[in-house]
Amino acid sequence: LTQNSLTIFWSQPFHLVFIEFYNKIYYLAIIQKIHQQSTTIVNKIKLSDRCPRISELFNETFVQLNLIRRIKYYHLPCQQNSSKLPCFYDDTHICLCYNHRKQRIANCFEFNHNMKLDCLSQSVCEKDGQCFQDTEDCPARSICICRPCFFGVRCQFSSNRFSLSLDAILGYHIQPNISFLNQLTIVKISLVLTIIFLIAGFINGVLSSITFNNKKICEVGCGLYLLGSSITTLLTTILFGLKFLILLLAQMAIITNRLFLQIQCFSLDCLLRICLNMDQWLNTCVAIERVVTIIKATNFHKKISKQIAKIVTVIL
Repeated sequence: LTQNSLTIFWSQPFHLVFIEFYNKIYYLAIIQKIHQQSTTIVNKIKLSDRCPRISELFNETFVQLNLIRRIKYYHLPCQQNSSKLPCFYDDTHICLCYNHRKQRIANCFEFNHNMKLDCLSQSVCEKDGQCFQDTEDCPARSICICRPCFFGVRCQFSSNRFSLSLDAILGYHIQPNISFLNQLTIVKISLVLTIIFLIAGFINGVLSSITFNNKKICEVGCGLYLLGSSITTLLTTILFGLKFLILLLAQMAIITNRLFLQIQCFSLDCLLRICLNMDQWLNTCVAIERVVTIIKATNFHKKISKQIAKIVTVIL
């Protein structure tokens, strides 16, 4: 499921495919008289495929009539609108318009418009997500349809509280139960960019740590602050890589252990924020010490600066 397309893999025999949007808006997607196995059907949904409600086809007086009295007139919309009307529906039926012996008539079947989409009260969908099964009897697979601003295999993620979070930006683009090669282009590009960032960040962190891990540089507080910043940058890079990998595997439904996902959600996010904030505070300490160095000039004490740096680093 993407913003502009929907791919369905279906192994059961079928003849009709209807697409239902919110607020009971139906479209006739596919109609085939003879079921064909192992075939690929590509269809583009148009406005003319919409199934209107009978209140759009008849006046209010007719709609208020008893079902037995009005259903015999259901052939009229199909005949009057010719091939422009594929289907329509009332409170208890969906009617399909089709040609029969040079006449266009309506074929109606019962349909529950208010069915409870909870997978027989065994739904695993969170945040009021709707649960759909592949069959009514002995289902093998199910899928969750999330409300706006929620995403994930179980609708467990929310974008309401996010600003530029990785989960909110990329999470809903990753399709569950689909191999990586068949994922969207944005997911593949994100993985390539993440690998580049990880390599560059790792090299930068290692070289910076080697550079600032020098006795002469660490004689003053700035050296210790910069060494600590290099280490936190390296840790941030590693945690970001783990965050992206777990997000990708979880959204693809490869990792499904709920306890693990909940623990990593809190722990990784917390550690990332700690490392980012620590790096900012260490850089702030570098700036403060440089200002103090300029103000005191020759009265600046390296030993006191180093002791203060050790205490501040431990506190952070």
